[in-house]
Amino acid sequence: MKKILAAAVSVALLLSASCALAANINFVTAGTSSTFYPISATVCRLWNEHIEGMRAVATPSGGGIDNLNQAYDGEAQIGIANANLVYQAREGIASFEGYADDNLRIFAGLYVNPNQVVVTQESGVESLADLAGKRISVGTAGSTTVDEAAVHLASAGLSLEDIKAEYMDTSAAADAISNKLLDGVWIMAGIPNAAVTQIMTTTDAKIMPITAQQVEALEYPWYAACEIPAGTYTGQEEAVPTSGVKLTLFITADVDEETVYQMTRVFWENWDYLTDMHAALERADPREACNDVAGVPIHEGAARYYREIGIMQ
Repeated sequence: MKKILAAAVSVALLLSASCALAANINFVTAGTSSTFYPISATVCRLWNEHIEGMRAVATPSGGGIDNLNQAYDGEAQIGIANANLVYQAREGIASFEGYADDNLRIFAGLYVNPNQVVVTQESGVESLADLAGKRISVGTAGSTTVDEAAVHLASAGLSLEDIKAEYMDTSAAADAISNKLLDGVWIMAGIPNAAVTQIMTTTDAKIMPITAQQVEALEYPWYAACEIPAGTYTGQEEAVPTSGVKLTLFITADVDEETVYQMTRVFWENWDYLTDMHAALERADPREACNDVAGVPIHEGAARYYREIGIMQ
């Protein structure tokens, strides 16, 4: 990582020394118990410390769909969302029908985010079709996981109405499973996830597989077959196949180019520190930052940095 960035560091430092910015940035993420909320808080602190005039704050939210809605309303400038949701928001389709937002850009593609469907042994759930009639938390209203659950259920001929859907954050859902109030929880997040760790450590639970054939049946180009490696969680002795989508940081086009350039520079040039602080980021790589983002354009400020380090033409 340090070798990749070395060629750009000296030029970037000279530029940053001469640039005094004045930017108010609201970074929307997910709930405070999520994997990414503490990451966003650390990133905002780095921006505030290393970019003169920057005033960035990390704000908890309902997740990807909520984040994109806040960007549409002008309440947020940067946030996390899976690539498919950013694409849908730009096009004004699916959950964003009638509200196309061509102001959206990509700041960075991070890593493939796996779906983690954790179910109790007692539920008898072995596949998507078995979720019918079960008490499943699909995340908070407006979150990415609600959309994920709906898409996957549809591939099995089901809808959210065919399950006993509950709309809880991951922490509440983990407690509910422990208290036998749920049969399972749908989580889409980096691994290991704290709520899944809690469930797998304190209950007799397992992760439901989503096979490569089922992923192919989803018929959406942004999905990829991936797996949760063996040993990621207590009692998980074998790798579990599942589906995933690239997690991205989107940013609005009205944040000026110089500001986004400086934000991108500080983000990646502090990567060793960020990965030391937050293990979930270890799967991300700047060399893949422009790939698998569903064709959404890269913000010109970020593109400028990616061109400097040689990963974008």
